[in-house]
Amino acid sequence: MLFRSHTPAPPLSDFIENLWLYDGYESPNLKERIFPSGTFELVFNLRDDQLRIYKASKPDQCAYFSGAIVSGPYNGFFVTDTEEEASVMGVHFKAGGAFPFLGILADELADSHINLESLWGQQARDARERLAEANSPTRKFRLLEHVLLSRLSRSFEPNPVVSLALPRLRLDNSRAIVRQLAQDAGLSDRRFIDVFRFEVGLKPKLFNRVQRFQRVLHLVDTVPEPDWGDVALRYGYFDQSHLIRDFLAFSGLTPAAYLRRLKELRSKGLHVKFNHLPIAQ
Repeated sequence: MLFRSHTPAPPLSDFIENLWLYDGYESPNLKERIFPSGTFELVFNLRDDQLRIYKASKPDQCAYFSGAIVSGPYNGFFVTDTEEEASVMGVHFKAGGAFPFLGILADELADSHINLESLWGQQARDARERLAEANSPTRKFRLLEHVLLSRLSRSFEPNPVVSLALPRLRLDNSRAIVRQLAQDAGLSDRRFIDVFRFEVGLKPKLFNRVQRFQRVLHLVDTVPEPDWGDVALRYGYFDQSHLIRDFLAFSGLTPAAYLRRLKELRSKGLHVKFNHLPIAQ
């Protein structure tokens, strides 16, 4: 399996965390859960012009999309069909970073996927075809950078209220954080929530919870036997039960069940993408 990650140069790096490429990826199962990250993703299927997505609320019903899609910020997990992901490429945006490339308010794509062609027109199809034809990872990354630069709204200026709020919402889990941020910005709570949601796609409190969940995932990824009570205290949960409820809401699993599944897959020498979990069949 080939995996490559590329950090673009400015100005794209102001909005994009990385570009990524998987080729020859074979999941041990046909489906994978993808957990919420609070960010947008562009995904291109480089082999077939189709992708299938399953929502947690309708696990037996799939939605069919083209081979170039936008994944909005979710408030829970969704499921992908890995049979169509043997060769995929994508853009992982920073929180709030997708807004200037899409031409619509970010919250319009919350909890949803959409064909990229709906936003970019024929350019989306052309981009997928050219990326599939490019014969090296370097050329694919350069081509995708060129496409993204052509879509970047030159008039876009990140809202300073959002820019200042994002770092604090990633790390500060105090109960009054949203109200405090609104006061610091000189806005009402409602206005602050709207400004943040329009640019990021999620309400600030939900974004804050998702970021805490992500920090727990990173910990579990590296610590073989975490003390869940200690984890709950370290990351600002009321208690271990609160941690379990939040983890279950975002992943569909308890922390212990998630860790057991992760260990099971790794014990077989299988590669597991971060923020993904193959589903047992």
